[in-house]
Amino acid sequence: MSRLISWFSCGAASAVATKLAISQGDPVTVVYCEVIEEHPDNKRFLKDCEEWFGQEIIILGNDKYGRSIYEVFRKTRFLVGPSGARCTKELKKAVREQFEQPGDRQIFGYTVEEQKRADSLIDANNYLDGWFPLIERGLTKGDCLAMVERAGIELPVMYKHFNHNNCIGCVKASGVGYWKLIRELHPEMFEKMVAMEKHLGRTVCKATIDGVKDTRFPLTELPEWIPAGDDSADIQCGIFCHMAEDEY
Repeated sequence: MSRLISWFSCGAASAVATKLAISQGDPVTVVYCEVIEEHPDNKRFLKDCEEWFGQEIIILGNDKYGRSIYEVFRKTRFLVGPSGARCTKELKKAVREQFEQPGDRQIFGYTVEEQKRADSLIDANNYLDGWFPLIERGLTKGDCLAMVERAGIELPVMYKHFNHNNCIGCVKASGVGYWKLIRELHPEMFEKMVAMEKHLGRTVCKATIDGVKDTRFPLTELPEWIPAGDDSADIQCGIFCHMAEDEY
């Protein structure tokens, strides 16, 4: 029997996508892939969302790597490259592929700004029956953040300074400003990534230096002239936000 599966990431967008899917009336299996380097406040947010959804969220994880990005780094000796981050492949994609069954319809919380990501997902997984309720409704990330707040749920702590709720020290973020902010707010996680860079002889950060694009350097040598960057998302509820809220 086919299932309707929503992949909940503890982000605002996936929470709204899940809520919209549930509001359509068909049973939805909500699944979260746990990664232990995410902010501890995510556990609180997950519980709040369970109340909002009116159902439990299934928590899965790749125990081969202890559900940890650092175990992935150590065992694969890979941080990040043109093909993406190995931690995403092992801790998210591999878990999804193990859980999914033929005939499943799978819900993803890509916003309207992420149409290309949604297209790439389908292109790389032609078998996948994907549903993108946020894109269908023209919802932005700012809309989703506002909708969660308007539902009376406190947003995850990471959104106070970042426009995403990824791990604390995400290797997919290569900007100097981002890593300086991690160093300022979460020094223990910054030093953990410094140690991993040294252990593997690889780097996560890059910038344009003296006109040379994508110049890489270790986290111990962040350019002083680039400030820490607070890139918290703009939270606002537009017309499509209000229309979507009417559905639930």
